[in-house]
Amino acid sequence: MLLMRDEARRLAAARTFRRHQSLIADIHTGSAVPDELRLQKLHEILAAASRAELYADSVPALLADDVMRLRPLAEVLGALPLLPRSELSAHSHATFTVPLGEFLHYYETSGTTGPASAAPKADDDLIVNTVNIGEMWARFLSPGDIALILIIGALAPAPYQFEKVFEYLGITSLRPTVDYIDGDYSKVLRLIDELSVNVFVGAPSRLLAMIQFAARHGLAVPRFDRLLLIAEQVGPACLRHLSRLTGAEALVGSFGSSETGTTAVTCERGQLHLQLQSYVLELLDERGVRVVDGAADSGELVVTTLDLPGRPLLRYRTGDLIEVVGTPCACGLALPVMRTRGRESDVLAFAGGTVRQEDVESALWVDGSPDAAVLNYMLVIHEDEIVCLVTTDVLPDNGWADRTASRIAHVFPAHHLTVRPVEVLSPLATLSGDLGWKLSRVLDLGDIGAWSRLPTSLSHVVKETLESRGVMVCPR
Repeated sequence: MLLMRDEARRLAAARTFRRHQSLIADIHTGSAVPDELRLQKLHEILAAASRAELYADSVPALLADDVMRLRPLAEVLGALPLLPRSELSAHSHATFTVPLGEFLHYYETSGTTGPASAAPKADDDLIVNTVNIGEMWARFLSPGDIALILIIGALAPAPYQFEKVFEYLGITSLRPTVDYIDGDYSKVLRLIDELSVNVFVGAPSRLLAMIQFAARHGLAVPRFDRLLLIAEQVGPACLRHLSRLTGAEALVGSFGSSETGTTAVTCERGQLHLQLQSYVLELLDERGVRVVDGAADSGELVVTTLDLPGRPLLRYRTGDLIEVVGTPCACGLALPVMRTRGRESDVLAFAGGTVRQEDVESALWVDGSPDAAVLNYMLVIHEDEIVCLVTTDVLPDNGWADRTASRIAHVFPAHHLTVRPVEVLSPLATLSGDLGWKLSRVLDLGDIGAWSRLPTSLSHVVKETLESRGVMVCPR
């Protein structure tokens, strides 16, 4: 799996692989991850973290406390401070416990909400993450499948990581690129057809952009057997929508981040299982912080990595809101099941209440409608007016926009909503994985520079729509 010339490094990688694969084999028989093992791995990762500059004020003192070493896992964690995203962004290199030259690959987070954080991958990191994902996906994928990895990130580890997963599984994969701006998917669509690609791995917004391109150019919408969706908040409405469009079984393939690795992976039942063999996970809310133990709970996910000795993260606040379901999965795994709830920063707060992504998509993407289907959307807000720009699979009739607006108006009770079909959306709408839902799909014209983020054609549509409502605007 890893071709390395250095024999010592090669043997060490082989030992890591055998040890972790054996652990995963036990877990996949339905065994729970032993608390003793996680506590042992926590002490080992703390020993590694003691060499990192970022933890110099906390970890060495904790390790010097002989009594603390005998405490339960939750008490050991509780003696450490939480690590905010802003602190990691500002000091990400200070988490390194080895020289940069000992990592295999250098990556960074997107940096869209602050400075980018370093997220290099070392041998052990890559091996563990590959086995964690690969053994879960092996429950429903097999050699003979052909996988398209459509992840377009400037310096993100995900595309390479999924290539290694498919290599591990003996599955052929391809990883083409598409320019963000012109969005020409003709080559990708040709490859899907010629190679009989049946598995898609990527962000929902990127898949929707490809489907929109196909519809606009009179090409067949690609069909798949399975969609493994990543990098964005994906609710039930989005899963049903993409399944209808592609004929595929749509699953949230995995959950995690560039900096933490993959904290949850889907099983054959479409349930995300927390990878407790590689992480100690906590939930944070107004009640405090508690370790995830499989009981039903919800809050902001706090991550401590157990298999990243080269750059350990201790009690890292991810900003991701999750729900632990608390009931066993029919697949037989004892790993807890979780559901994503997006980010608090992606909630729209209005005078009439709050609106989440799932609220909009549940109303917009409906089953069994005889009308033109909405492919993708973008919301443009100006005071108490909302213009919902949408692309459709076929040219809608004259009354379609009003019917669609009346169907989703209840989501925005404090606003007047107008739906406008357009040929193509702003490139922003394909960037949900990097920017989050609100920054990519919601444009508030009250923000300085908002008009400049709309292409000229869409700027004219929005201006015309608002002026028809008696609202005079001046695009800048």
